[in-house]
Amino acid sequence: MYFESLDEVASIARNVGTAIFVVPENESVKIKNSFLIKPEDKSTITIEQVREIMNKISVRQIKDIYIIIRPAERLGEEAANALLKQLEEPRDRVHFVLVTENLSQILPTILSRAALYRWNTKWRLDADIVASEKEKVLAKKLMVAKADELVDIVNEIAGKKDGVRAYAMNILGVAIEMLYRTYLITGKDVFLRKIPDFLSAYDGISKNGHIKLQIVSNLC
Repeated sequence: MYFESLDEVASIARNVGTAIFVVPENESVKIKNSFLIKPEDKSTITIEQVREIMNKISVRQIKDIYIIIRPAERLGEEAANALLKQLEEPRDRVHFVLVTENLSQILPTILSRAALYRWNTKWRLDADIVASEKEKVLAKKLMVAKADELVDIVNEIAGKKDGVRAYAMNILGVAIEMLYRTYLITGKDVFLRKIPDFLSAYDGISKNGHIKLQIVSNLC
C-alpha cells in the first residue's frame, strides 16, 4: 500500500499494529511518545536492545506508544525471533514502526508479520533491490514458473559452486519483495497469495532443509 506523507506514519501504525515503512535513509521519521531501537556499537540490533525496550513497555499502557526500529534490516536474527510474537500480536496501545530503505534485506519472518507501506511514487519492479542481476532474473523466473519449469530453475540455482544456501535464500528474499511490489502496483491478490509459499521455502532452507526439495515442494 501507499502513503502520501511521513506525517501519516503514526496513524497508520496505530491502525495496523505493526507496519514496515520504506523510507529513504536521509528522511526523518518523528513520532511522539516513541522509543527508537537502532544499531549501537555493533552492526546489528541485538537481542539485549530488544529486551531492554520490551521491559520498559511491559506494564499496561494508558496511551499509545510506538517502537521505531530503524534500519529494520539491521535486526539480528536472534533479536528478530525475540520480537516475532509481539509483532504478530502487539499489546494494547503498543505499535511497531519498522523503517527501512532496503526492503529486500528484511528477514522474511518479519515481512510476514507486518503491513507494508511505501511513499506514493512509482518504481521499477527491481529498482533498489540489493542483489545481482542474475539473482533478480532467477527471482522473476520463480515468481511466474509453472510446476514443470521449476526443476530447471532450481538446478540453475543449485549449480552455484559455493555459498549455494545463502544464494538460494537471497533469491527467494528478492522474489518475496518483488511479489509485494507487484501486488502494490497492480492490486492483484494473486501475487500476495504466493508470498506464504516463498516464505515457507525460505524458512525451510534457512533451517538446513534440502534446497531443491524446499523450493520445488513449496512453489509447485
